[in-house]
Amino acid sequence: MAQLTGTTDTFRIGTGGGLREDLEDKIWDLWAEENFLQTNLSRVAAEAVYHEWVKDSLTAATNVPEIEGDDASFTTVPAPTRAGNYCQITKKEFLISGTLEVVSKAGRARESARQAMKQMREWKNDLEFALIRNAASSAGGSGTAYASAGMESWLATNEILGTTTSSATTAGFAAGVVPAPTDGTTTGAFTEGHLKSAVQGAWTEGGNARIILVNTSQKGAIDAFPGQATRFVDVTKGQQASIVGAANLYVSSVAVHTVVLHRHVRATVALAIDPEYWAIAFLRTPFMEQLAKTGDGHKYHIVGQWTLVSRNEKASAKVVALS
Repeated sequence: MAQLTGTTDTFRIGTGGGLREDLEDKIWDLWAEENFLQTNLSRVAAEAVYHEWVKDSLTAATNVPEIEGDDASFTTVPAPTRAGNYCQITKKEFLISGTLEVVSKAGRARESARQAMKQMREWKNDLEFALIRNAASSAGGSGTAYASAGMESWLATNEILGTTTSSATTAGFAAGVVPAPTDGTTTGAFTEGHLKSAVQGAWTEGGNARIILVNTSQKGAIDAFPGQATRFVDVTKGQQASIVGAANLYVSSVAVHTVVLHRHVRATVALAIDPEYWAIAFLRTPFMEQLAKTGDGHKYHIVGQWTLVSRNEKASAKVVALS
């Protein structure tokens, strides 16, 4: 069939002839965000830019028989030690023209509300990234910012190397600051033996590293550990069968560990943490405020100041230099 001569159709009219656009009144957001630490770590209040805490531990157990009737002899009991981290400022800004606020928009009534929501989610995502990564702490200065050391940088005592040839090192807390770890030039595959050594080291020190934090690469390695239970799931009649190809719980000789997939853990690292010995200290909880108006627009920023508290890093562990 051919179109009759003189037919008016959409190809000839187009948008210039008055056809309305077909635009959904919704924004399909895709948020690649993480907030495990913010959800599961306790929160405390900071009162200074340099936030400190006190930690202590037992000396190694001994077996010393005592002589009957012997007089007491005394040894000096080690004093608790102090540690600290700097409160870092994390900020997001956005500027919206006066015109954009009043025109008709798809998926939102007010552009300021949309951007405030999005920037707050990005602020939290930035916080999570900084909490878990390998940044060093810094006292800042007139031209530099305060910086909080991340979780990976604190873990120095129970550090397991993915290969014996790696030169990776972690200095940990010393002289008031935490340097960034040094990555080795060689790597090795993540094995069950590495994970066992890490969690056992934390347990020996008195911790319970029940949370294993990994990226997709090392989660795949854990899924392939030979020590897993057989992957069977009971399926009742009429139900769809499923294939289980992942391990979300790992049972070691010291604890039952939850394996958590985390986007911001570095691909060459696996963290085994005891959440009880970590916290987030806020000098300023995040807030949004409108800034002074200087033109035909509206200025806003979201600001918070925080630091990571490592109450005792010996309760956790990490495996580094992984391929």
